[in-house]
Amino acid sequence: MATVIRLKRGGRTHAPCYRVVVMDSRARARGREIDIIGYYHPCAKPEAVVEVNEEKARDWLAKGAQTSETVRSILSSKGIIAAHANQASVTESSPSESSEGEGSEQKAGDVEDASSEAAAAE
Repeated sequence: MATVIRLKRGGRTHAPCYRVVVMDSRARARGREIDIIGYYHPCAKPEAVVEVNEEKARDWLAKGAQTSETVRSILSSKGIIAAHANQASVTESSPSESSEGEGSEQKAGDVEDASSEAAAAE
């Protein structure tokens, strides 16, 4: 299922408040959400209030959920997007480093085996 993290509007006329939700990308904007990960209250005084569960947000991003532009901006200001990008780059680089290390050990072992076999044959 293709999921998207977007804002779902609530509140009243001229006083909006939004929930940061995970939804099926094909669902209508006021449809049923899969998970609520936070809220955004832009009209709060003295400044806007943003509350996002970072653990849930990173979990959904790791599962491949896309973000709307506004949610991407909110998550970037909280540092969640950067943390997710760093985690993804570390995860991607770790397996390749370990496989390179294993391959070089095997090559060194193969060379030693070949030289010992050659010495035994003489």
